[in-house]
Formats: sequence, structure tokens, C-alpha cells
Amino acid sequence: MPQRAAMSSDSHELEGLEHRTMSVAGLDLHVVLAGAGPPLVLLHGWPQFWWCWRELIVPLGQHHRVICPDLRGFGASAAPASSGRLGAGFEKERLADDLLGLLDALELERVGMIGHDWGGLVGFLACLRAPQRFGGLLALAINHPWPQVGRLPDPRAAARLWYQAVIAAPVLGRELLRHRAVVERLLRRAGAGVWDQQAMARYADALSGSKGSSSSVALYRSFLTRELAPLLRGRYADQRLRVRTRLLVGERDPVLTADSVAGFEAHADDMTLEWVPGAGHFLPEECPELVLERAGELFQ
Repeated sequence: MPQRAAMSSDSHELEGLEHRTMSVAGLDLHVVLAGAGPPLVLLHGWPQFWWCWRELIVPLGQHHRVICPDLRGFGASAAPASSGRLGAGFEKERLADDLLGLLDALELERVGMIGHDWGGLVGFLACLRAPQRFGGLLALAINHPWPQVGRLPDPRAAARLWYQAVIAAPVLGRELLRHRAVVERLLRRAGAGVWDQQAMARYADALSGSKGSSSSVALYRSFLTRELAPLLRGRYADQRLRVRTRLLVGERDPVLTADSVAGFEAHADDMTLEWVPGAGHFLPEECPELVLERAGELFQ
């Protein structure tokens, strides 16, 4: 069983953090920095922002310069002026652009990378595009870019993605997310037993605002309407992952299955998959000790 982090009432008030705003391709991105040593980027997914790494920043900062960006449109990062009807501006390749642009802005030639959820997919895409910039990738609770082409999707797996269709729905998605009670119910269902009331409140505050709700809709709408089909048709089938990669998936993850994460072996030089007993989807908050241990092994 994974060890759960002990959430203190003031766990979000971490000392020694530096908050910066970096201009990347004309967009202001918020980034939190801590510690000293070889640089290590921690990139969150949905429905979170940099704060999801709160149990890992300090211990990782004892050996690394820890860099925690907020994805565009989330946390304190700015959103594009207009995401468009189909979520333009939130394509995952665009988020990979942001990541690589941030490394340039911080004058970092090579970093380690930990990504959770969408942050993990962004990590995969950035490593495919610029492998020389990454000394390793620890991907958490996310599928890789090589779904098994031609295989009929498991109806049960598709049913688990109902929330994505609801969030991406025109009008409905944004209106639902702007109601705090709805957001809290969605978060409670997604992270049952993981988040205390303080964490629930922080994520609900971030999502139910105008920027958070609009960015959430655009993030999923872009994926479902413009990115999913090319991905299933093998968009990255001719690209090989040269960066040493470790993928961790919780055995109780509500979305990922053994079938959905199979098939990467032919596309990666050095990648392994580990199932985490008893864990669900939010690994940085469910089992930070295990994530810390695997990071130590990968980025030694």
C-alpha cells in the first residue's frame, strides 16, 4: 500500500520558495523555484497547479533546483487571449512549447522531468522533440503517446472518460465548473480519500473562477475534438523515445488500464512501467514517498 502524505493545516505555506513570472512566447507563466543542484522540473496535471507537489518540493530541493511551473491558464499562469471554439491554444504540443520555452527563459540546457497527468503527457512530447534537453522522465498516472493502433477501444475504458466529455461540452462545461458546489463534487469523486478539506478548497477556488473554468474546458475540448483521433491513428508511431523513462500507474487508477498503457516497448530505448498497489490517480499526493524514491533512483 502506498504511504499517504500527512496534510498539515499549513502545508501550503512552504518556506524558502521563490515565485517568478516568466514571459514565454508572449504569455506570462508562473513558476515556483526551490533548492539547489541539478535542475528538476515538476509539471502538474488537471485539476491542479504547482501546489500538488507540496509534499515533494522540500525533500527534492535538498538535492535539486526544483522548478514547478503552472500550465498556461492554470494556477497563477496567464491564459491565451482566446482559446477558440475548439480549445485552440491548449493543444498538448503547445504546452510542450511552453515547457521548452521556459527552459530557455531560465537558461537551462538540460533538466530532469517529473510530470503528472497532462504534465506527464507534455513531458513525453517534449522528450520526443528535444531529447537532449532531458536527463530522465518520471511520468505519473498518464498514458504514453503510442496507443495500440487499430485496436478497438474498450467500452468500459471509454465510459471512464465521461467527465472529459462533460467538461468539454459547449456552454455546459464552463457553466458547471463555475459553480463551486459542482467543482467540489467532481473533485471529491476524482480524489476520494486523497484530499482533505483544505486541498479541496484550494483546487475548487482555482477551477471555479473564470480563468480556471475556461482553461479546463479548452484543455479537454482540444484533446477530444482535435488531438485524440490523430493520437489513436498513430500520430507518434514513427517517433522514438530516447530519454530514460519510468512510468508509474496506480492499480486503482479510475482511467488507466493494463490495455491502455501497453505497447510502448517498441517505441522507447529505456522505459519501464510500474503498477503501484493500492494507489489511484493522484500519485504525488497519495504516495509522495514512493515518488521521491523513484525520483532518487532515476535522477541519481
